Amino acid sequence: MIQEIDEIVGKYITAGEILARVRKETAKQVKVGASLLDVANFGEDMIRKEGGECAFPINISRNEEAAHSTPKNDDTEIFGEDMVKLDIGVHIDGYIADTAITVDLSGHNELVEAVEAGLNAAIEIIHGGINTTEIGNVINDTITEFGYKPVANLTGHGLAQYIQHVPPSIPNIPTDVGVELDVGQIIAIEPFATDGKGFVSEVGSAQIFSLLSNKPIRNSAARAVMKEIEQYRTLPFAKRWLKSKHVDFAMLQLEKNGNLSSYPVLKEEKGMLVSQAEHTLIVEEDGCRVTTK
Repeated sequence: MIQEIDEIVGKYITAGEILARVRKETAKQVKVGASLLDVANFGEDMIRKEGGECAFPINISRNEEAAHSTPKNDDTEIFGEDMVKLDIGVHIDGYIADTAITVDLSGHNELVEAVEAGLNAAIEIIHGGINTTEIGNVINDTITEFGYKPVANLTGHGLAQYIQHVPPSIPNIPTDVGVELDVGQIIAIEPFATDGKGFVSEVGSAQIFSLLSNKPIRNSAARAVMKEIEQYRTLPFAKRWLKSKHVDFAMLQLEKNGNLSSYPVLKEEKGMLVSQAEHTLIVEEDGCRVTTK
């Protein structure tokens, strides 16, 4: 049993080590005039070359976008003077590392400093037995000291094999009720900071999906796409990853049939900016081990 636990922890750590390298090199590709699709492909290809698998599509969210934006397969968009969030995940046999970094091309670096400070302040207080309310308080206090707001309806989260988001929810704002963290838990601390209202909404069509149900469907194109999707198990995937014919039609049928869950883009108010920072860590008795540094 101890050997099995050690093997699992080793996979979490290996995934984090791969991800730290991928984050560093992918961030270097984010430049004014660079293609969003090229950056996503670069990062996802590097994950596989390094011996990992993508835990979810690389999110490339800009400006008021906070999360869930990833390029289409024929995307022609390029970076301008944007605030760019890269949210990247790696798994080894389903054991996930999750990280995010903000690359600022917009000249608002203090907003990036605020969210990074919030993340670091949270990491410093993590230990077995800490209540998640304490984490939310320190993130909120740190970000507001910079004159910005944390995004209230986005949180950190637990990680489990082949499941990107599990309890506990780790708030970025003060809350009345929380839970205590256990030694050995794998969690992601994920603050967002904004010069907007501090709340995001679902806007636009989704390019990221996950398998919700394996229930049968009659349409042959939908069945072919389902077969392709099954390799991702319960992890999110990008529509651009699918090679089957008639993908758009098939995906519509699968959504209507209840086979898929979608992840629409999450946005602040237009014209506002959002920054993001995230690390995965293992809770220890007197501190924590960050796997994605």
